[in-house]
Amino acid sequence: MSVVRTHRYSVAGADLEEFLARRSSLIATVREGHPGLTHATLVQLEDGTYTDTWHWESAEQLGTALAALPTFSEAPLTMALTKDNTTQTGQVIDER
Repeated sequence: MSVVRTHRYSVAGADLEEFLARRSSLIATVREGHPGLTHATLVQLEDGTYTDTWHWESAEQLGTALAALPTFSEAPLTMALTKDNTTQTGQVIDER
């Protein structure tokens, strides 16, 4: 069963363009070594915050990528542009 890891955070308007570029680079780097990342969806909510949901083929693949997180130099550079970050992981039970 697939799993998702969802981040919720805010990004200053002046930093958004740079954040999007860094996020894109991070996703590409993660996919190079961890092809279980099927897609990532960034949504701006009506309160101005963002949800960033990364979909993985399996919990094992997500775990392997999380363990390798210190090797992704883009991760701290990307997240440095966010504030009030929270993270949740869940298993997909129904998808239509």
